[in-house]
Amino acid sequence: MTTRWKLTIEYDGSGFCGWQRQKSDVTVQQVIENAIHAFSGENPTLHVAGRTDAGVHALAQIAHFDLEKEFEACAVKGAINYHVKPHRVVVLKAEVAPPDFHARFQAKARRYRFIVCNRPAPLALMAGRAWHVVRPLSLAPMQKAAALLIGHHDFTTFRAKFCQAKSPLRTLDVLDITQDGDMFTFDVKSRSFLYHQVRNMVGTLVMVGTGQMSFDEFVAAFASCERANGGVTAPPEGLYFVSVDYD
Repeated sequence: MTTRWKLTIEYDGSGFCGWQRQKSDVTVQQVIENAIHAFSGENPTLHVAGRTDAGVHALAQIAHFDLEKEFEACAVKGAINYHVKPHRVVVLKAEVAPPDFHARFQAKARRYRFIVCNRPAPLALMAGRAWHVVRPLSLAPMQKAAALLIGHHDFTTFRAKFCQAKSPLRTLDVLDITQDGDMFTFDVKSRSFLYHQVRNMVGTLVMVGTGQMSFDEFVAAFASCERANGGVTAPPEGLYFVSVDYD
């Protein structure tokens, strides 16, 4: 009898060429699928809630797969964590899921976080884990601009050129920006995002915060629905896949 397994996964994206398996590069999907094969002898396919790009991290990514053989949950978790070494990926939880559970298609919301470190000095502890912005950042202008993005809109201004989504319309539920000293945190939530939408929104908002783009210019860029009018794409190392909401 086939068992469907649900995994909660944490990983440091700096050592991977993204989530999705590729022919030659090391990816998160490849490493975990190889680990599953190593202990089970089976070759399942991992289905993930949200595919991440190279350099993007995850705090609680969700994926599922099927196994024919029977295992205890602690054995699945322990075996995967053993066989993924030395890669910086770990299964936080392995649990049996309903046969019809789907990590991607049943997700009701996805949460991401972007971290910016705003200081002149280079990064040591946060290198590879935050976007280092040297120009002074102002919180209030970014919050004012971010408020315009909440709700159901055409997000073409923040849509990457090679996005394969059929529609640029998305509903953004949360875009909160907070500051703690020189650390700025952008928390976002939506049922789904366009390709590079979060990184493009953050990059443009940071330009507002540094004064490189005025509020009126931001408004005009968003209304134009033209990617060329938006700001820079924030680097992947500041982005974290935080969690997924299910019913």
